[in-house]
Amino acid sequence: MTETPAYFAHPTAVLDEGCRIGPGSRIWHFSHLMPGCELGAGCTIGQNVMVADGVRLGRNVKVQNNVSLYTGVECADDVFIGPSVVFTNVRNPRSAVPRREQYQLTRLARGVSIGANSTIVCGVSLGEYAFVGAGSVVTKDVPAYALVYGNPARQHGWMSAYGHRLAFDAAGRARCPESHEHYLLTNHQVSRISTH
Repeated sequence: MTETPAYFAHPTAVLDEGCRIGPGSRIWHFSHLMPGCELGAGCTIGQNVMVADGVRLGRNVKVQNNVSLYTGVECADDVFIGPSVVFTNVRNPRSAVPRREQYQLTRLARGVSIGANSTIVCGVSLGEYAFVGAGSVVTKDVPAYALVYGNPARQHGWMSAYGHRLAFDAAGRARCPESHEHYLLTNHQVSRISTH
């Protein structure tokens, strides 16, 4: 008797031997998981997504259609990657110059959201709940809770863990309108000071 897998994969998906898929994950049409990649529990991999060897996704990561996650990308839990987001893993690629040993890490901390058609240049880290607006080109590290957009992406404010703009008062305090969580801004860093 064949054991039922703990995840769903569309019949057109290619799951190479050696990829690891967490329970409750869903892999949709024409996606390719390469050997040595790892998906945590409850991930959603949209249509036409490639997940390369060595890529690590935490729990509940959502990767929308037409994304390639190259070696060097690491996502913590609850990351959202919008459609057609582009990642790189070498800053100075040349077809005739092999650079496999020079892949740079790109780290996405818990709760990061990246809008559609953005490009994330390798070697950067996006802090917890950072929010990248659609069509942006991220070339440097992004602080936790920061809202960045543009080409190159620049900071334009702060976002709550629920994805709302934070308006800080003179004392450096703000409240998320949806979750009612409180935040504190000190020395250009945001921290969550209450969960409700």
